[in-house]
Amino acid sequence: MKKITFGLIFIGILFTSFKIIDKIKTENLSKISVLNDSSKEKLENQVNQIRKVIQANPKYNKEIAFFIDMKIPSGKNRFFVYDLKKDTIIDQGLVAHGSGSETGVQGKLKFSNTNNSLATSLGKYYIGNSYIGRFGKAYKLYGLDKTNSNAFERAIVLHKYFDVPYEQQTDYICNSYGCPMVNEKYFKRIEKIIDNSKTNILLVIYY
Repeated sequence: MKKITFGLIFIGILFTSFKIIDKIKTENLSKISVLNDSSKEKLENQVNQIRKVIQANPKYNKEIAFFIDMKIPSGKNRFFVYDLKKDTIIDQGLVAHGSGSETGVQGKLKFSNTNNSLATSLGKYYIGNSYIGRFGKAYKLYGLDKTNSNAFERAIVLHKYFDVPYEQQTDYICNSYGCPMVNEKYFKRIEKIIDNSKTNILLVIYY
């Protein structure tokens, strides 16, 4: 009886997770902007790399991954929620980069894995547990590459911030201290996916 009950609970959780993803698809698919050829090609390359990582490690979510293209201006959608099964973007939003990544040249960024650099670090991350901190609920990030290996020590986390706009704009948006920082409304959609995932979701920041 206990095994049957556990099985039913697990199926119920899995079904809830699928419902949330399907709801996000329904609500946001019509709003997904079309990427230019360069951005699309880069995303496809990152997706292919992530598939290999996921196949080699069962601890990572095989359905969903997050991608951030730092080459896209910060006023435009560049945080992508990607359905690995359907091979498509199902949601997108604005995300800030670190103030230490500014070069003084508009549209050109630099990146660092160094403590106190306040810069964004490129590379693959897995999303860990949530906690309540300075910006409310946030998720710990663990770097998987040499370029972001200090993410946890640097307190680089996925969090929301009231000053990050929800809609796209021509101007550049505010900067973070190196964290991927998103709009509060967008964060609510992301957290539903993360909290209902039984395996760690991968996040990739690239340029």
